[in-house]
Amino acid sequence: MNKILSFGLLLTLSLAVQIVSATELKRSLSIENAQVYIITPKNGETVPTTFKVVFGLSGMGISPAGFNKKFTGHHHLLIDGKTPDLLKPLGGEVKHFGGGQTEAFVTLPKGKHTLSLILGDYLHRPHNPAVVSEEIIVHVK
Repeated sequence: MNKILSFGLLLTLSLAVQIVSATELKRSLSIENAQVYIITPKNGETVPTTFKVVFGLSGMGISPAGFNKKFTGHHHLLIDGKTPDLLKPLGGEVKHFGGGQTEAFVTLPKGKHTLSLILGDYLHRPHNPAVVSEEIIVHVK
């Protein structure tokens, strides 16, 4: 009897893993020509150590993380990093704005820094195809 229960539990867990794996592969679709961009600061601008970054989006809508609505997402800010694997959920390499924020104050040390945005779906996954901004450079004084 225990062997039957163990086998049943193992089969159930195996199916659950397969379902989750299939779900993870199905990324949210983006709209053709959708764009995410940084409104301010401008590329090459000199900024103080704490400055406001304003996010822009055209062609799609903003919704908070956890809210599955077609053709929407929320912003992820990449600071001084290379673009992460766009086939996986975004993690610690970006700052998450899962509340649907469209601006944020950022504090950086003095020097040259790069900023870019990645739109993520309700599960923090980049869309298919990914909606990624051009990288900008800021000079912190």
